[in-house]
Order: sequence, then structure tokens, then C-alpha cells
Amino acid sequence: MPEVKLNVKLIRHTLSPEEVVALGARLCYSRLTVDGLTERVSREDQTAFVEKILGMGHDSVLEHASFTFGVEGVSRVLLAQLTRHRLASFSVQSQRYVSYAKGFGYVVPPRIEALGEEAVQEYHRQMAQLHAWYTAWQERLGTGEGSNEDARFVLPGACETRLMMTMNVRELRHFFSLRMCSRAQWEIRALATEMHRLCMEVAPALFADAGPGCLRGACPEGAKSCGRALEIRAERKRLLAEMAE
Repeated sequence: MPEVKLNVKLIRHTLSPEEVVALGARLCYSRLTVDGLTERVSREDQTAFVEKILGMGHDSVLEHASFTFGVEGVSRVLLAQLTRHRLASFSVQSQRYVSYAKGFGYVVPPRIEALGEEAVQEYHRQMAQLHAWYTAWQERLGTGEGSNEDARFVLPGACETRLMMTMNVRELRHFFSLRMCSRAQWEIRALATEMHRLCMEVAPALFADAGPGCLRGACPEGAKSCGRALEIRAERKRLLAEMAE
């Protein structure tokens, strides 16, 4: 049974998402026809206008653009957190229809890895034992989805899952504000960070200031703040400078 690592792919996204957002915003305040607005938006750089929209808090127009990701190498523990983001669409590998008789991938938490090789090997042995219990229940319960659906109850939270998810830009920015925060759980923070990197490659104007709340003002965590706001802002400035080169 292999240890797995996070792998995120940007599968699809709205064509020219910054233009689509700008078109939605301009339509609200313009007498031009849709054709006239589309032509105007397509021939002009919309970066400054999109930044103005974000600064005004005109967030509804962000819902016109969406991004779809393929994700693997993540745990069922992460999945439980991820599906709390309700304004998103998810398709998840089923533990009912997919059998793990030949083994399952699993995530090893960094803090366990930090304990050293002996601790990691103990963790691997525990995963092997859980798999043995799983296959034993499969044998006792028979074959097919009926067997899988009850045998899966002994599978660990560490068990790998694969999924596809779609979020619009408004929800993505909300997701990044919560899950890129240093107080977020390490696995979903790693996922959010990689998703943000992929979004920045496509539509930097929409995501340049996306991330933990301390990028845009006071830390929303209050007394639970990590106290790293200045460091986090400096890291983002370095990222933007590197992208501009």
C-alpha cells in the first residue's frame, strides 16, 4: 500500500475569466449592447478595472467565472473539511463501488514523519493492519458493492481519495481566505495553496490579493492570530514581483 502525495490539476476554467468578470460588471453600468460591451472588453486590458471591482466589493460578478480541479493524493480527513464549502460541486471516488482489496493509498502526516523512521514504519504497519481487517470483512460479507460498503467502515481517515471540484471565483476567494490561513489544517492549506498557484497562472488580476484575511487588512482571527501578517504580506509581494519579471 503506497504512501501518496498531493497532486492538483486545473482541468478547465471559464475562457478569459478576467474579461467575463469585467463584462458582467460593465453591463451593470453601461447603456451599450452586449455585443458592444463584449467588443470593448476584448480589445482592452481589463486588469485595472478588475482590481477596481474587487476594491469596491462588487463580488457578485465573480460568480460568472469558474475553475474545475482534479485532486488526488488527499485523505478522507481533508474531504470532510472540503465539503463544508457548500457553494461548490464535487465528484468523489466512491468507497462503495471501488474495491481496495489490492491495497489503498494513504497520507502520512508531517508531524508523524518528523518523529523519525521508526514512527513512520509503525504508521505503515498500522495501515497494513487496517487493510487486512478490510479484506477480511470483504471475504466474510461476500463480493460486490454490498461487501465494499460495509467493509469500508474500518478504512482510516488517512485513506486516499480522488475528486473533481468546481468553484466560481467568488467562492474560490472565500475558500482561499479560510484555507490559506496559517491556522488552517496543514493538508487543506497545502491544497488551497496549490490551487491558488494554478489560478494565478490563468487570472492573476482575480487572485493577486486572494488568501488569508491579513493580506487585505487586520487578521480576522483576533486573539488566535499567528502574528505573521507582515511576513505573509511580504511573501505575497515577492510572489507578485516574480510573476511580473
